[in-house]
Amino acid sequence: GRFRQNLLGKRVDFSGRSVIVVGPSLKMDECGLPKKMAIELFKPHVMAKLEERNYATTLKQAKKMIEKKTNEVWECLEDVVDSYPILLNRAPTLHKLSIQAFHPKLIDGKAIQLHPLVCAAFNADFDGDQMAVHVPLSSEAIAEAKILMLASMNILLPASGKAIAVPSQDMILGLYYLTLEKTDVVGEHKLFANVDEVMIANEQGGLDLNANIRTVINGNIVRTTAGRVILKDIIPDYVPQSYWNKILKKKDISALVDYIYAQSGISYTSEFLDNLKDIGFKYATKAGVSISIDDIKVPQEKYATVDSAKEQVVEIQKQYGKGLLTEQERYNKIIDIWTDTNNSVASELMNLIKKDKNGFNSVHMMADSGARGSASQIRQLSGMRGLMAKSDGSIIETSITSNFREGLNVLEYFISTHGARKGLADTAMKTASAGYLTRKLIDVAQNVKVTMHDCGTHEGVDVSDIFVGNELIEPIADRVYGRVIAKDVIDPITNEVLVSEGTMIDEPLGRLITDAGVRSVNIRTSVTCKAPKGICAKCYGLNMAENKIVKSGEAVGVVAAQSIGEPGTQLTLRTFHTGGTATAGKEERQVIANKEGFIRYYNLNVYKNSEDKLVVSNRRNAGVLLVEPKVKSLTRGRISIIQSHDEITLLIQQGAQEQKYNVRKSDVAKTNELAGVGGKVDGKLFIPYKNGELIEEGDSIVEVIKEAWSVPTRIPFASEIKVEDGAPITQNIYSDAKGIVKYFLLKGDYIERIETIKKDKFVEEKGLFAVIVDDNNREAARHYIARGSLVKVEDNTLLDRGDLIAAPKSDDQVVIAEWDPYSEPIIAESNGVVKFQDIIAGVTAVEQFDELTGESRLTLNEYIPTSYKPAIILATEDNEVITYSLEPKTSIFVTDRAEVTIADILAKTPKAAQKSSDITSGLPRVSELFEARRPKDPAHIAKINGTVSFGKPLRGKKRLILTDEQGRM
Repeated sequence: GRFRQNLLGKRVDFSGRSVIVVGPSLKMDECGLPKKMAIELFKPHVMAKLEERNYATTLKQAKKMIEKKTNEVWECLEDVVDSYPILLNRAPTLHKLSIQAFHPKLIDGKAIQLHPLVCAAFNADFDGDQMAVHVPLSSEAIAEAKILMLASMNILLPASGKAIAVPSQDMILGLYYLTLEKTDVVGEHKLFANVDEVMIANEQGGLDLNANIRTVINGNIVRTTAGRVILKDIIPDYVPQSYWNKILKKKDISALVDYIYAQSGISYTSEFLDNLKDIGFKYATKAGVSISIDDIKVPQEKYATVDSAKEQVVEIQKQYGKGLLTEQERYNKIIDIWTDTNNSVASELMNLIKKDKNGFNSVHMMADSGARGSASQIRQLSGMRGLMAKSDGSIIETSITSNFREGLNVLEYFISTHGARKGLADTAMKTASAGYLTRKLIDVAQNVKVTMHDCGTHEGVDVSDIFVGNELIEPIADRVYGRVIAKDVIDPITNEVLVSEGTMIDEPLGRLITDAGVRSVNIRTSVTCKAPKGICAKCYGLNMAENKIVKSGEAVGVVAAQSIGEPGTQLTLRTFHTGGTATAGKEERQVIANKEGFIRYYNLNVYKNSEDKLVVSNRRNAGVLLVEPKVKSLTRGRISIIQSHDEITLLIQQGAQEQKYNVRKSDVAKTNELAGVGGKVDGKLFIPYKNGELIEEGDSIVEVIKEAWSVPTRIPFASEIKVEDGAPITQNIYSDAKGIVKYFLLKGDYIERIETIKKDKFVEEKGLFAVIVDDNNREAARHYIARGSLVKVEDNTLLDRGDLIAAPKSDDQVVIAEWDPYSEPIIAESNGVVKFQDIIAGVTAVEQFDELTGESRLTLNEYIPTSYKPAIILATEDNEVITYSLEPKTSIFVTDRAEVTIADILAKTPKAAQKSSDITSGLPRVSELFEARRPKDPAHIAKINGTVSFGKPLRGKKRLILTDEQGRM
């Protein structure tokens, strides 16, 4: 608040502002300060200095000297400037890195010179940006600026702990060019002793910068390129080859900087970054990368691909004309075709420019290195511009098949303007609300400070991998990094304690947790902290900006608020770079098994329809699991499942015999996870039997889940299931480690050696495992081999990592379930007769006639009068009545009073039109999290546990009554 209230005004002493220009020769914590500005900023200090040195006797005299700008004045100014750091601030000040301290260097001219690496933190560029300068006066302020605020101290982003002061743009292009390889060039395959020899040979013209050469590093001969040897000169010896002996792209450079920071700390890293910047600029200049129109290659295959897409679209329009498709299905199918076409043109194009000039095509170099531009922008330049979004986010179905290289026609240009203008309008509109969001967040969080070291709590929160659909958004290692463990982390295979309670997780421990296959970890968080005021250091964890545990007094609330608000604002400002092209994925139509095991239905009920196909009858809380056995029953008997605080005991009793197995509760998948509403269940345990059920000998009673598809998140209602319960799924199984393969059979909860397995054996046993053992006879990897596989290596064979152990009989993909991606079916849940309610041609529905088949079909109108409630009523053989309410645009597949059998399709409702993920992605999603809006058709969530019953309809609406165990409603 202090800065905003008193120091950002226009009339503040000891402050000034000017345009910024780049200062490539500056050190990390220096900035260039114009002399004219400095003399004004430091006027009182210079006057005092002039008197102190007896150049002037009175203040008036000193003032006159300053106005005349005599030599003594400049001499005193140099002295004064040396002892004062200055603060630079760029508006908008979004996070703490928007104000940093620098040692000023006096320069001629009127513009402030800024170090190129701090631009990312300030979000500054040199297209006319201005910055404000402030001088700290008190000794405390100077100390704070020198110790905490210097640019060389602020290399890491407080939000994520990733280095922010890393090379970008030109520097990346220079380093990328320096590390590229060329064949058949001068000096190839020569041997050099050190970097000086390489430099001399290069300057004399006897060695190409990109030539493959050999050199001596730490007594070993290393194959590399001349450019990489030059780069190696500034990299410390302890950095492994894998970090620098390759083509360096933006991510690789960031990884290199992070590694050096972790090993050497902050002062060495800032020095290294300066060297990296110099070498990057130098070789970007030498590379002389420029773009001509000929670098923008148009793939020849494009025209054929586009023509075939147009033909497919015409075919779909014909089907629609005949009434075989609904409006919505037609639209979604067309969008699908163009999305597909666009992707295939883009991949053809990327392959073309990759091969052009042996990888030295300028456009490719810029995008591939991460310096500027992206695949989607190159696609628009020389592939096809693709689908565009309307301002409401819906996609215009007329695709733009031209690109900027060929030029757009009038219609295409008109479609283009839609998205591009929305981008510009939104940028202006949403920047203000983003700043407001930051201020709201700070208002809420500003009182949260670190007040003590340890509050002593044992409570924590379970965290696991975050998945959206099948895509891993954030792995568990990233989520637990820098956190303190609340409960011991236990290895799921050996039951050893991997990490004990109270340990801070660093990167090696994070890797250990991932490698051990731990699926969820209990960590201390601010939510479970028991500190009376603020938060304790152990519950907060690592201070990301310093990579150390947070110190007492740190204003973590403000840092958190800035870390959310700052990227929000940036995202809005970046909008117009994509220019409104639509991004929509292709519709999913099936799920495929990628691993081996056997199928388990979880709560899944299926109907058999008239074609003998299995159709899903659950709407929720069910799924298909792909599992491998972990515990097999040794006898026949009844199972008892006994739950304690942190263990589940399985007892199988047959007469006097009993078997007992224990599993940890935290390892077993919870019901909500199996239903697809919790975390990921892969790697967790599943108990397929209920208490008291009869078990046969050899049945698996504890299983490890390898893949899971829940209903309805992954498998929609009424999908066709292609696999039966218990069916084995075979895949190619490759060795995960180097060593000798030995075969084992699962008996109870241990594996028993079996030496009879020969090559090409057809597996019929349940519970066969191939174990790879290393030189010390320790287990290095374990693979389950499903029934129906063919064994490809004999027992006791030496294998390399990646060798084939077993293969399926056929190479076809294993489809688990299939469905219509464009519509949601309504199916008959019993045999019976259907009757129409309020489905009247010309009033609520329109009749479509198919000339080919001579059949007519009813489709509900988009707008239905309020007094009508269209529905299909099914009278079952058991004299029950089932009512299916219909939504607008639904196509009806049965006739009035027709007889139907179970799982017949009665009607199909088209799925909503595909929308582009918002053109201004990012910010609106963030602000939605903090605003409670009333949605159009809100869902009703149960507020108590209980039983649902249907009451009498009230004012034309259905009534649901929820009654708990005590009879309260």
